[in-house]
Amino acid sequence: LETGAGFPFAINNNTGWIVVASELDREAVDYYSFGVEAQDQGNPPMASSASVSVTILDVNDNSPEFTQREYSARLNEDAAVGTSVLTVSAVDRDANSVITYQISSGNTRNRFSITSQSGGGLISLALPLDYKLERQYLLTIAASDGTRQDTAQVVVNVTDANTHRPVFQSSHYTVNVNEDRPVGTTVVVISATDEDTGENARITYLMEDSIPQFRIAAETGAVTTQMELDYEDQVSYTLAITARDNGIPQKSDTTYLEILVSDVNDNAPQFLRDSYQGSIYEDVPAFTSVLQVSATDRDSGLNGRVFYTFQGGDDGDGDFIIESTSGIVRTLRRLDRENVPLYSLRAFAVDKGVPAKRTPVEIQVTVLDVNDNPPVFERDEFDIFVEENSPIGLVVARITATDPDEGTNAQIMYQIVEGNIPEVFQLDIFSGELTALADLDYETKAEYVMVVQATSAPLVSRATVHVRLRDANDNSPQLKNFEILFNNYITNRSGSFPGGVIGRIPAHDPDVSDTLTYAFEQGNELNLVLLDPRSGDLRLSPALDNNRPLEAVMRVSVSDGVHSATAQCTLRVTVITDEMLSNSITLRLADMSQERFLSPLLSRFLEGVAAVLGTPRHRVVLFNIQTDTDVGTARILNVSLSVLLPPSGHGARFFSSEELQERLYLNRSLLAAISAQRVLPFDDNICLREPCENYMRCVSVLQFDSSAPFLASDTILFRPIHPVTGLRCRCPPGFTGDYCETEIDLCYSSPCGANGRCRSREGGYTCECHEDFTGERCELSARGGRCTPGVCRNGGTCLNLLVGGFRCQCPPGHYEKPFCTMSTRSFPPRSFLTFRGLPQRFHFTLALTFATKERDGLLLYNGRFNERHDFVALEIVGEQVQLTFSAGETTTTVSPFVPGGVSDGQWH
Repeated sequence: LETGAGFPFAINNNTGWIVVASELDREAVDYYSFGVEAQDQGNPPMASSASVSVTILDVNDNSPEFTQREYSARLNEDAAVGTSVLTVSAVDRDANSVITYQISSGNTRNRFSITSQSGGGLISLALPLDYKLERQYLLTIAASDGTRQDTAQVVVNVTDANTHRPVFQSSHYTVNVNEDRPVGTTVVVISATDEDTGENARITYLMEDSIPQFRIAAETGAVTTQMELDYEDQVSYTLAITARDNGIPQKSDTTYLEILVSDVNDNAPQFLRDSYQGSIYEDVPAFTSVLQVSATDRDSGLNGRVFYTFQGGDDGDGDFIIESTSGIVRTLRRLDRENVPLYSLRAFAVDKGVPAKRTPVEIQVTVLDVNDNPPVFERDEFDIFVEENSPIGLVVARITATDPDEGTNAQIMYQIVEGNIPEVFQLDIFSGELTALADLDYETKAEYVMVVQATSAPLVSRATVHVRLRDANDNSPQLKNFEILFNNYITNRSGSFPGGVIGRIPAHDPDVSDTLTYAFEQGNELNLVLLDPRSGDLRLSPALDNNRPLEAVMRVSVSDGVHSATAQCTLRVTVITDEMLSNSITLRLADMSQERFLSPLLSRFLEGVAAVLGTPRHRVVLFNIQTDTDVGTARILNVSLSVLLPPSGHGARFFSSEELQERLYLNRSLLAAISAQRVLPFDDNICLREPCENYMRCVSVLQFDSSAPFLASDTILFRPIHPVTGLRCRCPPGFTGDYCETEIDLCYSSPCGANGRCRSREGGYTCECHEDFTGERCELSARGGRCTPGVCRNGGTCLNLLVGGFRCQCPPGHYEKPFCTMSTRSFPPRSFLTFRGLPQRFHFTLALTFATKERDGLLLYNGRFNERHDFVALEIVGEQVQLTFSAGETTTTVSPFVPGGVSDGQWH
């Protein structure tokens, strides 16, 4: 092998293998060419040679390398998106290497992007820049050949865009300079501000026009003199000064500087007149001009420039100001002629010399009146008293107002604006005299309230006038026929008879000042009613304290001394017995008061109850009227009554309380139609709260208070008997023990015998009779027995058979043999049957069968008439049976499902 120093190959002398002897680097040498010689060991040795070429193949053993480690660039903040920032470049010594670039960090808000372009990475602006948010970005750029990478730092400095122009503090400046100031004197320093930064905020000042007397420092804005000033040549200079920034493009602002050359002050100002006069209306707004004063000064410049002031003079207590330059006198606030009609002001003209000279002048301002004050009444309300029946046209009062304005502005017109409908009074438009236009009747109207208005156009004031009539005795007393209804309940308690005042004669006199006297003219010869002739108070004679009913008709008169009236007084004494009270009920009437019920609805109510029960009206005994105090604000009246049954051969008997409740409640719509009163559901029975223990039965006990006072309306005096509810606990039938805790099986003695089956029930038993047997204990046989009263039900006729036994001949209808019973009944729509309510039970069994095609209907209901507390209801709802019941607290619903429903016309 032909080699030189550092040759990277070697050859095995024995095998001829060429091997790499040192590290290859394609980037240093990528091609080798050398000769190889083969020689044998003969003698002489023989040899042969060959030429070998080796090409070094590339591997990725070099990382890309940036041409520089740091880059920097400047970019204006208003650069457009897509603007190229700079191009970074990396070199990879490996062959065929493809370099990609990316921003690996520092790209805040993704403002930049990078793309590969011509072997380099072009950084471009991706989103707009904001100099106020970020002023520099430090980007890390990564160059990668797919395996290896290198990074470089790119610093992008954001430069401020010249977005703001310089701004002077004022568009116009005025300065004074004495004419004797030396050259180089600084007159003023003009400055402008620029919100940009850097060069964009560096301001250069210049004068637009070349004025040789002045120059301006470009950097500071200082204006200085560069020539001597001469007041006689020119008294003022106006310089246009421009402030220009160094941004691209440049922006500028211009202001004007007025330089006034000062003179020496040796003359005082002189007014053109010795004094000034002016006038102004009092309602003008603030800052309205009144007049203008004017003065001149023979001096020049500031010494001859005059300004005006009230300082040291009189400005009308601050009501006026004077414009310093124009001399215009203006109002500072609203004036009021009624307070100050004339102002004497003192102003000064002052020059601007040093020291200043001043000259005074007198100014007189007259304030003219406007209608700015409304008329004012003496007081807000007037009370006027007038005799009733005063003649038409009488002046009853004079109502006036005052106006502090003057002239026509103080003229006042009067009128009535409210309360004079119909027109009873007239108010004179100019004098304010109030005149009556109609008859004044105290009883028709005792007081007239009017609102009168005083007008000084367009301003008005109002006052309230009360015209009160004084009553005269020009009306007769009024008295209607009236009744005294005395319900006399005789008890063992002493003092139950009403010995005090029971009321007074319901007389009324429209004349409130009249004094009435009362007397019985006839019918009270026995002095059954005692009368106080002055007050009209009534008392009952102790002779009525007995158990006899009574009716007496009397004649009563009432007089006011001039007029009189008579009426009929009827005394009715009703004896209230314990039987009446124990068979009574209390109805609850909605939206009703005691007075309204007594007059005039009592009579209609009694007629309605009598019509519902089919009994004469006089058999209805109403003994209590009482307002329900347990219902809050609801107006409910409790009315207690009992009713005698229609006449029969069994003496005077009363409807039971249960029957009265059921019949009146179920027919309450008829009762309401006749009596014009709505009957509410009955109040809770005290036993509904179930106060008794175990199986004890609660019995409601009514007691009555006979000491209640009389109730009064305009036609009736009524003495009520108030019920007081109590209770007792007793053992019901079928229960025994100290606390009714043991139930007795009343079927133990076989009361139904061999002809029936005894069924035990709470408090008793029921006999289910065998075929052809009937009777309470199945003791009657239709085959061997004889007819007995009531054996045939529902009006059937019993016929004894010759061969023994009997049969019942039933009336037409759906009655069932053999005893004319009815176990099936058809109901047309909106019809029902009522029975006595089921008594309280602790357990019971109820069975029925029915057939219907109605989807919904009520089969059975047992419960309170007030639709609360314990109840049981069996219904058809959506063709399914539903049972709803309550034991007093919660309501439970049971809904069994019957396939196909129960509204199929079949028996269920």
